[in-house]
Amino acid sequence: MNFSARTGTHVARRRFGQNFLTASGIVGRIVEAIAPRQGENMVEIGPGLGALTQPLIERLGHLHVIEIDRDLIARLRERFTPECLTIHEGDALEFDFGALCAEETSSLRVVGNLPYNISTPLLFHLAGFAPRLRDGHFMLQKEVVMRMVATPGTAEYGRLSVMLQYRFHMKRLFDVPPGAFRPAPKVTSSIVCMTPLPAGTYKAHDETRFACIVAAAFAQRRKTLKNALRDFFDGSALETLGFDPNLRGERLSVADFVAIANACQ
Repeated sequence: MNFSARTGTHVARRRFGQNFLTASGIVGRIVEAIAPRQGENMVEIGPGLGALTQPLIERLGHLHVIEIDRDLIARLRERFTPECLTIHEGDALEFDFGALCAEETSSLRVVGNLPYNISTPLLFHLAGFAPRLRDGHFMLQKEVVMRMVATPGTAEYGRLSVMLQYRFHMKRLFDVPPGAFRPAPKVTSSIVCMTPLPAGTYKAHDETRFACIVAAAFAQRRKTLKNALRDFFDGSALETLGFDPNLRGERLSVADFVAIANACQ
């Protein structure tokens, strides 16, 4: 297996975006924020060396994990029994999270230290399972979390903000310094809690069109709505809907984007 002969530890692989959490104090704080309870249905994305895995199992009794690195999978199998840990080998970007929900209810809790190199597409993938999720607690690059929780009119507000806030209430909990990891990343991380919104909070009639309009509005941030959305509306149509065509997309709320998408034929 791929272990360092000198230290006896796993060699982090850059292609998998591996930075392993090692600070016990931070681990404890994350577990307390998650507040796992015996018998809850939870999956951890990228367990790595098991820093969170162990305390989660102690609280839950059983945990699912998704891991792509075969060397880490071997370590996990040596450390934990199948009775307390179910390992799903593969790419989280392709994983069917709905398969872990026995009923059509919001029962699954998801946690993980998400690899920086796939964090955004993974969040979009998870959003597709929002009705089946109870909540999610994730560690990501602080810059990404600030974009996730951003409000209209701020520099961080953009496509990621709108698309995730369409499905989730999000709260940034606390920051994690680079020194809490091995190897230490060059950036600060943050913990974010994502809770699916009640059904019907926002309802785009055509979610593909909604996503296209949001993407177009932020493709070039300096463009006004009448220019950014000219493939969908002209300026007078936006005015009829009650929107100033000279505004930029960053000024619109999630509800505004839904209204524009629903008016588009």
